[in-house]
Amino acid sequence: MDIRIDDLSGPEVKKILTEHLEDMFATSPPECVFALDLDGLKKPNITFWTVWENSQLLGCGALKILDETHAEIKSMRTTSAARNKGIASTLLRHIIDVAKQKGLNKISLETGSQDFFAPARKLYAKHDFIECGPFADYKLDPYSVFMTRNL
Repeated sequence: MDIRIDDLSGPEVKKILTEHLEDMFATSPPECVFALDLDGLKKPNITFWTVWENSQLLGCGALKILDETHAEIKSMRTTSAARNKGIASTLLRHIIDVAKQKGLNKISLETGSQDFFAPARKLYAKHDFIECGPFADYKLDPYSVFMTRNL
């Protein structure tokens, strides 16, 4: 398995991000979808990784720097073929390690409150994320769960 920084130009990456956005809009009202599109992920304060096995894309995730001490996880996704195989945990550990190397003190995220997002919430809780209030520019809404972890 190879985790690499990705420039978001490949067709596999575009496909997984399109699926991600489609799922977000299918499960949440538009005003409660905070997933980033390709352009949104190409900002200088965001590092985007993909996970590969040979030439097969297994998943992706990003780290958005909010300030000198705090970052946010964005666009965590595994392909359907890679689900329940530890890919998301491996990538999440990698992102946490990078955040620590950058000297960040806290890493947070927003995910959905619906049943569709239960596996994501379970993944984050397994890696010591706890529920918290809204952070950055988020507002409290019934479709969001906010989680954080000190590093």
